[in-house]
Amino acid sequence: MSESATSLDAHKASEHRIGKLQEFLKQIVYGGNDGIVTTFAVVAGFAGAQAEGVGQIAGIAVLLFGIANLLADATAMGLGEFLSSRSEQDVYRATRRMELTEIHENPEFERQEMLEILTGKGVALADAASMVDVLMRNPEFMADMMMTYEIGMSDPSDDSPAMNGLATFISFIIFGSIPLMPYFVLSPTQEVFYLSVMSTALALIALGLLRWKVTTETVTRCVGETVLVGGICALVAFGVGLAFR
Repeated sequence: MSESATSLDAHKASEHRIGKLQEFLKQIVYGGNDGIVTTFAVVAGFAGAQAEGVGQIAGIAVLLFGIANLLADATAMGLGEFLSSRSEQDVYRATRRMELTEIHENPEFERQEMLEILTGKGVALADAASMVDVLMRNPEFMADMMMTYEIGMSDPSDDSPAMNGLATFISFIIFGSIPLMPYFVLSPTQEVFYLSVMSTALALIALGLLRWKVTTETVTRCVGETVLVGGICALVAFGVGLAFR
């Protein structure tokens, strides 16, 4: 195999990986961010409320509550994403059926609506009229156009609710376990809590870098937004712990 062919195959493989990440980016970021923040909330809450002399009990409690919270919330998030995706598909199909009915029963009104949409997008009136004539002869495609440009809904038919739920679940587990890691390997002390804070920050940065890699937005924006949102939630959790100290 030639060097150019090998390079082309590698490029295609890289594009395929990025494409898969883009497909599930919403679920990965949503599940990952919620996993990090939710699990750190357990750590921060115990750290904020911890009384002097009960460090060992607090350390065990962090692990027990943290793991239970991680598994329960990951399951709830995954199933919630599954149901949300299914509902989105159901709503899209029902709305599209209504649009098809309108096209067949009230074609002149729908024709005028599409004409206004096209001219509003900058298409010349004569060209818009020709395009609408073609669309009216193809009601299925006309309904797709109305769903996109009138209703503002994208077609979710290619989405897999089961895969979306699984991606959310896995992302929640992977990123959510990071704040607990120091408590698995070290005795619970104030320094271990600081390590958990650092681990949480690194997890948020990693999630932001993943956003940057997939979206190609600026690294400052992707990482900054992720750390800012996660940091605010973590501070709220720690503040609640302090309030009940």
